[in-house]
Amino acid sequence: MYDPTVARLTYRALLGRRRAAILFVLPALLLLLAAAVRMFAGADDQVAANVLGGFAIATMVPLIGVIAGTGAIGPEIDDGSIVYLLAKPVKRPTIIFTKLIVAIAVTMVFSALPTLLAGLILNGNGQQIAIAYTIAALVASIAYSALFLLLGTVSRHAVVIGLVYALVWEALFGSLVPGARTLSVQQWSLAVAEKVAGQGMVTSDVGLPLATVLLAVVTVAATWYAGQKLRALKLAGEE
Repeated sequence: MYDPTVARLTYRALLGRRRAAILFVLPALLLLLAAAVRMFAGADDQVAANVLGGFAIATMVPLIGVIAGTGAIGPEIDDGSIVYLLAKPVKRPTIIFTKLIVAIAVTMVFSALPTLLAGLILNGNGQQIAIAYTIAALVASIAYSALFLLLGTVSRHAVVIGLVYALVWEALFGSLVPGARTLSVQQWSLAVAEKVAGQGMVTSDVGLPLATVLLAVVTVAATWYAGQKLRALKLAGEE
């Protein structure tokens, strides 16, 4: 289910000069923000939770997920180079699974690690806040990568759709419409973090059992459907 050649090509595409520069911007901003907040506000648990929840989980993680998830396959479909990959004796689900693993790895490195460092800067992991939000970033990285990889497979406008979901649905509707929070990867990941952090430091509108089920279902379903769409793309090319 994992092909090293496909993985190497995907890493090369994601970590190219221009895309890598974009990936570094948000983590750098988070670390600069954390340092500035610590300098002016000191080590405050609630402030640390607000910064990590408001910027790292709500903004940085989904945006990096969009870049990594859609970038793992979208450009290849757009420029037609996917045809050369499909011509290789590699199963279509293997291609999708390999690209998903790469997208998850890239998203985790560029989101979870900076989140941990920012948490340690902000309050030294008081109330387990740094660890809790790092776990939330890790969990969210998996679901976001699967969702946005699927978008990259089915649409040429995957980046735009991904940004709309991340910035409009989760950030805007999620803060205004209570029911929308149930369908939010951000809230699912926060449900996991809530069990780790000190009482009242992290809150989620979704219970942990439901959040766990939704995370698993979305990840598996998105990966499976992406494999089916890629298989259909191969058949269309043969016709």
